[in-house]
Amino acid sequence: MATTTMLQTADVELSSIPQAPTKAVPRTYPAVPQYDDPLLANAPSSNVPPTVRRDGYDHDIELSSPSTPNETESSVPAVEVMPSISNPPRNKYRFMAICVQAFINGLADSAPGALIPYMETYYSIGYAIVSLIFISNAIGSILAAPCVSALQARLGRSKALPLCDLLIAIGFVPLAAAAPFPAVVAGYLVVGFGFAMNLSVSNVFSANLKNGTTFLGLMHGSYGLGGILGPLIVTSIVTRVGPEAWHEFYYLTISLALAVAVFFAWSFAGYESESETTAAEGSQQPQSQTQTQTETASSSGVGVKAQLAAMARALRSRVVILGSIFIFSYQGGEVSISGWVISFLITARGGDPATVGNVTSGFWGGITLGRLALSPLGARIGERRFVYCITVGAAVFELLVWLVPNIVGEAVSLAVVGLLLGPVYPCATTVLTRGLSRTERLSGIGVVSAFGSTGGAVAPFLTGLLAQLVGTYVLHPIAISLFAVMLICWFLLPPVQKKTD
Repeated sequence: MATTTMLQTADVELSSIPQAPTKAVPRTYPAVPQYDDPLLANAPSSNVPPTVRRDGYDHDIELSSPSTPNETESSVPAVEVMPSISNPPRNKYRFMAICVQAFINGLADSAPGALIPYMETYYSIGYAIVSLIFISNAIGSILAAPCVSALQARLGRSKALPLCDLLIAIGFVPLAAAAPFPAVVAGYLVVGFGFAMNLSVSNVFSANLKNGTTFLGLMHGSYGLGGILGPLIVTSIVTRVGPEAWHEFYYLTISLALAVAVFFAWSFAGYESESETTAAEGSQQPQSQTQTQTETASSSGVGVKAQLAAMARALRSRVVILGSIFIFSYQGGEVSISGWVISFLITARGGDPATVGNVTSGFWGGITLGRLALSPLGARIGERRFVYCITVGAAVFELLVWLVPNIVGEAVSLAVVGLLLGPVYPCATTVLTRGLSRTERLSGIGVVSAFGSTGGAVAPFLTGLLAQLVGTYVLHPIAISLFAVMLICWFLLPPVQKKTD
């Protein structure tokens, strides 16, 4: 009896011990995709938004921003299917077309470095006048910036991309015909417009794939491959046929531009309707009416006013402004080095034009290797930190090119400069795309790309003017100064806020 009484007393004491509270559901932010969390396992399903599994892709940019800029906490988020190189299946062909286009861009951008000495002789002009081709190219890029969103919204990618390649082929015609120099300058304006349009769309498409930094590296690596072959082809033509045959190089670029126009038209056929189907299949919960209308208007090509409004917002964005100055400086340094280092080696080092023309190919070879091999490394260790390191390294080796009076040593140092500069563009594009909302990305990257092309024209033009006055050695202090501007802009760039847009 005493034992029974003691057991009853123990049961009463145990029942009075406070029990552990049920697991609380943390506050969620519907504007931000939520991650899988074991703490949410026992939470009522009505209070927990659908989760998104990241699968280790911390740099998947589309998962860090809301579907519309005006979503509130009461709205229901939709789960977006992240496109990959194989989903939808035609993406692999679209990416191949983009890489071929980047290859053409590299051919065209690297060729003037080897062509300038022969163009000067053919047209009887100096450094300052021949540099007008860079300015004309920049004007074309600037004109493309406000048009890229509206043109894509009106025509869709399957028509806009081939149209731009047709313009590129037309722009190359005066060069292939060795027309009077004013016609050549006008041709570069049309080429610059087409290149800038295609580059903007290609950057956004590649950055929005899974492992975007890696695919951007492959895309711009294709550009570097074109940069390698451009000077080699030019040097081979003028060596075997003669200096007066420099214009025959552009027969190749016209043929490639027409071929890739057909490739773009086929691979991007049905892209807009396919995007709508993929988004509908990936949605875990019904989307709000406003969101559905916004995505439909954007993908079907009728939201021209919305695209222009996004363009205006992008122009006011701190990310776009700093990113534009950064890419302006980057491409300015890159194209200045490519365009004028051969003239520097001929005039300041006494190099033979028939042999030093290949030095530029070493520079572009370094860029290609850097984009293919180092871009994934930047994604693993963090793009922001990585860009600091490689930019400083590029400035150091550019200083060696300036100060070491040996052509072989300068060629090796120049190749290392290219190697370190190679991953800058892919890493920077990834970071800049993350910092923009989905509706601002195409317009914002279009502005950044246009400023980059402008830098690739203005800096070589100024280098040519100063080279006419004081000598070609001015290339190196200009390039190092541009690298310094890159570091300042990169430091001022706001960090990406992954839970806000």
